[in-house]
Amino acid sequence: MKRLLIDGKLVETERTVDSINPATGEVIGQAAEATVEHTTAAVKAARKAFDTTNWSTDVAFRVQCLNQLHDVLLKHKEELRELTIAEVGHPRMITDGPALGDPINLVKYYADLAAGYQFTQDLGTVESRGAQHHRWVEREPAGVVSAIVAYNYPTQLALAKLAPALAAGCTVILKGAPDTPLLALALAELIANETDIPPGVVNVITSLDIDAAEVLTSHPDVDLVTFTGSTAVGRRIMEVASRTVKKVFLELGGKSALVVLDDANHDMAAMMAAFTICSHAGQGCAITSRLVVPRAQHDAIVEKVAATLAQIKVGDPSAPDTYMGPLISEKQRDKVDNIVQRAITAGATLVTGGQKINPGYFYTPTLLANVDPDSEIAQEEIFGPVLAVIPHDGDDHAIAIANNSIFGLSGSVLSADTDRALNVARRIRSGTISVNGGSWYAPDAPFGGYKQSGIGRESGLLGLEEFLEVKTIATPAGT
Repeated sequence: MKRLLIDGKLVETERTVDSINPATGEVIGQAAEATVEHTTAAVKAARKAFDTTNWSTDVAFRVQCLNQLHDVLLKHKEELRELTIAEVGHPRMITDGPALGDPINLVKYYADLAAGYQFTQDLGTVESRGAQHHRWVEREPAGVVSAIVAYNYPTQLALAKLAPALAAGCTVILKGAPDTPLLALALAELIANETDIPPGVVNVITSLDIDAAEVLTSHPDVDLVTFTGSTAVGRRIMEVASRTVKKVFLELGGKSALVVLDDANHDMAAMMAAFTICSHAGQGCAITSRLVVPRAQHDAIVEKVAATLAQIKVGDPSAPDTYMGPLISEKQRDKVDNIVQRAITAGATLVTGGQKINPGYFYTPTLLANVDPDSEIAQEEIFGPVLAVIPHDGDDHAIAIANNSIFGLSGSVLSADTDRALNVARRIRSGTISVNGGSWYAPDAPFGGYKQSGIGRESGLLGLEEFLEVKTIATPAGT
């Protein structure tokens, strides 16, 4: 059994959570399940570590610990890779990217950023009431952080919260996703056994208990809540956190559009659309799940996308040549299938896919054509390998369709004319956008959304500053 990490100690519990291999449906291990009492103890430990140790003020020590964590993660990378494949269903071929390799690099990025960051900014002097006053700004850690992550990229999400929070000087309670508890607790073991991070600075729990989870968003000793997951849960977190006016930092849902203009290359559009929707079986908040194409070219592009989808290997994620693995659970697969069947009933054309594959929780790559932009399939986040093709009647109409969403997380634009594509991209209200295949994903690139896709930015300098408070100080000049 993998244990919780509370106040520097690895803690066994009476209750456990099963971890299921989504490629087989078999149990691969048990994780300790935190109760309200465990969660409260974790919050108190984080509060004590923040208030009574020098963690919040000793930048050099924080940098040392982050570098140490980076080295430990590299040392255990192959073990973590195999656990990632087994517990999350990530295909082996993408584990050097956002599933594992990239988030390990992110830890090093924040160690280096903290080492050179100017936590103090001088504002010079100003005259007030006949005297000179010296002023400066100090950036201080926000305090105790509740970090709650989703199942789809659990290591990426955990480290994208932990690394900047620790670099800023915060203490953290990390809650792993119920579907992927072993990875969170494996991280806890490495921190407890192989780093000098002090007791209470990082606490790690997993739990199915909603009451335990709400401790993290309601407890008065928590200063900031950072959450990645569904917009519905994000709204609930905002509601609960508002009672104590906590700072919230949310990375929520998406329904991003890949906009194809009438001069774009159809082969490139088909390749991008097909491979993106099948990436981690569509279980990514920034995935472009709407393909917005010129009406006159709709059928030709749909045919090419279907042909490309047919070439994608779906199967055992441990195989080196598998591109698409399973969905995380039977529940999630049923959700995806139900929404696909409702879309067909509502008038969308099923071109290919729409079937469950057993054993495990696999679903065929699915292409729906002639989709109404206001329909459920075009508006709801699905988190599955389902692509909705929507026809447009020119650039302005395509932009309107892309913006016809409560979400605004990401998107893509394709055109033979870069300036034209950039003009469209700048009118789409989303936090990230790719033009003609450009990739924005990197440790220094801020990531987050407009509208109901969230509040705040992960990664980059902004990702560090989410975990800092700003204090302005003044003294009489010369003192």
